[in-house]
Amino acid sequence: MPELPEVEALKDFLTEHLVGHEIVRVLPVAISVLKTYDPPLSALEGHEVTAVRRYGKFLDVATADGPHFVTHLARAGWLHWKDRLPDGPPRPGKGPLALRVALETGAGFDLTEAGTQKRLAVYVVGDPQEVPGVARLGPDPLADDFDEQRFAELLAGERRQLKGALRDQSLIAGVGNAYSDEILHVAKMSPFKLAASLSAEETRRLYEALRDTLTEAVERSRGVAAGRLKAEKKSGLRVHGRTGEPCPVCGDTVREVSFSDSSLQYCPTCQTGGKPLADRRMSRLLK
Repeated sequence: MPELPEVEALKDFLTEHLVGHEIVRVLPVAISVLKTYDPPLSALEGHEVTAVRRYGKFLDVATADGPHFVTHLARAGWLHWKDRLPDGPPRPGKGPLALRVALETGAGFDLTEAGTQKRLAVYVVGDPQEVPGVARLGPDPLADDFDEQRFAELLAGERRQLKGALRDQSLIAGVGNAYSDEILHVAKMSPFKLAASLSAEETRRLYEALRDTLTEAVERSRGVAAGRLKAEKKSGLRVHGRTGEPCPVCGDTVREVSFSDSSLQYCPTCQTGGKPLADRRMSRLLK
C-alpha cells in the first residue's frame, strides 16, 4: 500500500506534470472506483489544474473554479503516468485499469488496481473535507507544528498497542503497515507494547523514529518517477517484508506475526528482548 512517503512523492511528481494543464477527459473503466456522483466526473473536464496536495494517503488534484479530484490508492492501487496516452477510449474488461485522466497535451495518467479486493477510491468534490476519510484524518506527522509534545498528547491514555495506534489514520495521518514496522524497529520497541505505557524517554525515542523514518523515506522517493516508487520503497525497508532475512542492525532473523489480512515484521533482538512474539493467527510461537 502506498503510504505517506510514496504519496508525497506522487504529489510532487503530479505537481510538476499536471499544474497549468487542462483536463480534457476523465474516463472511468471500473465504475466501482467512483465513490461520488454529484458533481460528475465530467465536471473536471475543461478545467486547469492549479495544485496537487496530499492529505495523509489521499491525493487531491485541485482545478481552477472547479471541483477537486481526490483519490486513495488503497492496498493495491497505483498511478501510472504516460507522456502519450493510447488513442481511443480504454475498453472495460478484467484488467487492472480503473480510470484514465487525459490532458490537452495528450499526456495523462491511469489509475489501476491489482487483485480482487477493489478498494481504490475516487471522489469528485467541491472541497476535500467532503471526503469522509479526509475529514477524519489526524495530524500529519511531518507538519511543522507536529512536535514531541503534541505526539505525547495523542498517545496519552491510548490503550491500544503501538502497532495499531501508529496505523490509525484518525490519530496520525499517513502511516501504514510497512512504515509502522520500520518506525518501531528504529525505536527498538515491541509492536505489542501499549501506547499509554511509554515513559517520557520512550515517547521521545518513538517520536524521533517516526519523524526520521518518514523524512528519510520522503527524501529517498523525491524525484523518483511514479513507475519506480514501489521498488524504491521496498529497497529502503529494513524489516517489513523481510521475514527470514538478517536484521541489518544486529543480524538476528527478522520474524513475522500473521493476522487474517495482514502481517507485521520485527527483530526480536532489537525490539522484544530476544523473545519471539506469539503468532495470533496460528496460535503458536514462531520458531
